[in-house]
Amino acid sequence: MTNKYMYFVANWKMFGEPKSLNSLNRVIKFSKLRKTNKFKLIYCPPYTLLNLFSKKLKKTKISIGAQNCHENNNSSAFTGSINAQMLKSIGANYVILGHSENRVSGESDNLINNKIKSSLNNNLKIIFCIGETFIQKKKKSTIKILNDQIVNGLKGIKKFNNVILAYEPVWAIGSGLVPENNELEFNINYIKNIVKKKFKIKKPKVLYGGSVNPKNVLQLNKIDIIDGFLVGGASQNSKKFIDIIKKTFI
Repeated sequence: MTNKYMYFVANWKMFGEPKSLNSLNRVIKFSKLRKTNKFKLIYCPPYTLLNLFSKKLKKTKISIGAQNCHENNNSSAFTGSINAQMLKSIGANYVILGHSENRVSGESDNLINNKIKSSLNNNLKIIFCIGETFIQKKKKSTIKILNDQIVNGLKGIKKFNNVILAYEPVWAIGSGLVPENNELEFNINYIKNIVKKKFKIKKPKVLYGGSVNPKNVLQLNKIDIIDGFLVGGASQNSKKFIDIIKKTFI
């Protein structure tokens, strides 16, 4: 059982339509019945649902986050893009940046760094994703990759109170695979130590993400240094998402 304050982030990815909001009713009810001073719930739906989510969750303690944003701070000619200022204006409190699915599409550490700066300037809190691929893991390059992503992605950042890190091994996302506890503990401990050392942060928050579900969360929860979970597919089902939260506090 954990007595820590934990974060539970629901990354809906490319899922959901207006009728999907009905699934929030069970989570809203659950959050009102439980002591939310022990955990923070954050929903990150696609852009198309952000405004509806904001209205639905307005009178709750559940926060809203976006899954990405453009790095440009001002309105400009970037067709199809949405920046941090626009996200803030429709009720977003958080934004996921550096997710591996966006890194694979070409997002560099420098681009992610600019997105983080723009988001912080607009008073959004950051869920900053880092993690190695399977090939990098096999080459024993995990530590170097994590170091590079942290140092380059957070270069020049000073508002660390508004940054939460999420360790997501790329090879674990959507695969059903999860690192062994000793490996996971080592990597998260490394992440926390480098942030403490490089950026003088006393208590950095690090979440774990990558195929988190109600079956494996009990094993994951044995790692005391984890500060919460970034949940993908399982968060699209309200029962599974609630089960993950409940089992964290068993």
